Amino acid sequence: MQIPPKFEVKTLAEEYHGPCLSLFLPIERIGRETQQNPVRLRHLLREVEQQLEQNPQFASKQTELLEPFQKLPDDEAFWLEEGRGLALFHNLELFRSYRLPEAIREQVVVSTHFYLKPLFPFLTNEGHFYLLALSQNQVRLLSGTRSTIQEVLLPERVPESLAEALRYTESERELQYHSSASGAMLGKGRRRALIFHGKGASDVAKEHLVRYFHQIDRGLHELLHDETAPLVLAGVEYLMALYRQVNSYPHLLEPGVAGNPDDVPAQALHERAWPLVEPVLLHGQQEAIERYQEVAATELASNNISLIVPAAIEGRVASLFVARDREQWGRFDSANEAIEVHETAEPGDDDLLERAATQTMLHGGAVYVLDHAQIPGGQFAAAVFRY
Repeated sequence: MQIPPKFEVKTLAEEYHGPCLSLFLPIERIGRETQQNPVRLRHLLREVEQQLEQNPQFASKQTELLEPFQKLPDDEAFWLEEGRGLALFHNLELFRSYRLPEAIREQVVVSTHFYLKPLFPFLTNEGHFYLLALSQNQVRLLSGTRSTIQEVLLPERVPESLAEALRYTESERELQYHSSASGAMLGKGRRRALIFHGKGASDVAKEHLVRYFHQIDRGLHELLHDETAPLVLAGVEYLMALYRQVNSYPHLLEPGVAGNPDDVPAQALHERAWPLVEPVLLHGQQEAIERYQEVAATELASNNISLIVPAAIEGRVASLFVARDREQWGRFDSANEAIEVHETAEPGDDDLLERAATQTMLHGGAVYVLDHAQIPGGQFAAAVFRY
């Protein structure tokens, strides 16, 4: 499974001149029902064709747009991948496929931008965290939700182990040493044994670990610099304490999952990490709801989508609550900030809830995707604005 990190979401959230296809479908994993997976995809592709044919601007590009999808229904290996939901995105510039940990409803959206709202429950702070499993032998970054956990591909600058971190350094030049000219001092392989001066072996080992952890931290900053999800450490106590000294990610939790994580399966780490994460996630959501209730009668809050959308685009939304089980169709003209809200979808409409959520997340605001009944203010969306 692969939930896109925020830097990929930013790419998907860009405005494009040509048509963008967004397809979502649940995936059956057991028994004869698995045969319905390719059938569902074929059905969605027919729906895409119909929508493209109804739009003269998009119809001429139908063949190019559908080409990456054509082989997927018959690709057995494709359907063997993990996941209970599938999200597919394609335009003339990129193609992305993501496996999701929970089932989602079938949906097709053809527009000038990708439709990202079905991804938000897996991206927002209501149930998303990271776990960094550290040892001298390996480092793993895992992305988790309440019910799932999966490994995240780390940037190339993150070393795979302490040995790799030191392989290309010039640490020998930084340490004071001399080698004996005596043959009696020759070590294994007839190499001269190194004798360190001024520092004990434990000091040198600590310096190596600090260098290793600094490299990991810099690589994580590249990946998580705009994230707000909690990060949990897993490792022996000494290494976790040392890593905390070099950590620059502001949402690192205390305590961590103690013990060597090298041979611990991801699911076992999840079981130990979730009790540490859940109170933090629920606390943040509850604080946001209480903040909305405090300012609900002022200009710092609104449940009017006509006010929320432009505020989100301008980066003025601090916290946004949107209904996971509803759409609010309409159009927003950014040139003159005119907004239209429609009862049902009309040609050229956007889901204004999705637009507000995407823009809020891209501008560093917190997005909470809740059931309609949980939205404060009794509407499909509610927002707390920045001062």
